[in-house]
Amino acid sequence: MTNPFADRAPALSDPARDMLPVTPSDSTNLSTTAVALYIEEAGTVVFDTVAGNTRTVKVTDYAVLPVGVRRVRATGTTATGIFALVIA
Repeated sequence: MTNPFADRAPALSDPARDMLPVTPSDSTNLSTTAVALYIEEAGTVVFDTVAGNTRTVKVTDYAVLPVGVRRVRATGTTATGIFALVIA
């Protein structure tokens, strides 16, 4: 099987190369900055953006938030099944 990503440098316009499960934390950033979040079950997500802002959004089941995220906060987050989409 050929790998179309093998000889390419990661770029923000590329599709995600992996999905990492997220454990919300008020004190720890994600291991890799996410280019988007995928959320399986509806609720509220509180997160810190790459721009340094904290945002609170309500999401439906199977939502995709196309925003750069450094941290998903535990306080206030009720959505579950959160994954970080990463290109690195």
